[in-house]
Amino acid sequence: METEVSGNIMLITGGARSGKSTFAENLAKEYGDDIIYVATAIAFDDEMKLRIKKHREQRPAYWETVEAYKDLDIFLEEKCRNKKAVLLDCITVMITNIMFEVCPDFDKMYQEDIIAVEEAVNIQIERLLAVARRSGIPFILVTNEIGMGIVPDNKSARLFRDIQGRVNQKLVSAAKAVYLCVSGIPVKIK
Repeated sequence: METEVSGNIMLITGGARSGKSTFAENLAKEYGDDIIYVATAIAFDDEMKLRIKKHREQRPAYWETVEAYKDLDIFLEEKCRNKKAVLLDCITVMITNIMFEVCPDFDKMYQEDIIAVEEAVNIQIERLLAVARRSGIPFILVTNEIGMGIVPDNKSARLFRDIQGRVNQKLVSAAKAVYLCVSGIPVKIK
């Protein structure tokens, strides 16, 4: 099944510390001040708390921030009506959170668990894309390009890489524009 391309969805991808978030935030600022920022991270340790703090300091304080990684369509449906754009950072963290929620112990995972994880991720991605299309406002989605290295040596990392890769393909198919950030340089690839 081919995904419908939407004129309002933009995808920003790249490796770690490639400048994705900064580019996405600058892109969102072009739409004015009335922006919804969807933060998908959970502050589960000191390192993540520091990352979240830095992201908060980097973006404008007047943007409306929503901290969530699932069921985004439920609250974005209403919130989008009075906003100029949505920036979601990031899809990769969203996927990770869903994976650990569905199957907290990857070492004891069976094939049916793998199927359940990917189904749960796909449901959330489809719902996100649906609300983005209905909103009609720019939706800027940040994701990571993680499949360019060696094959991971453990099952959970391979599963994550495969799901992330398939989700990215789905997002690229739905987006009107896609940017790959490399060393702080955004390159339009679609």
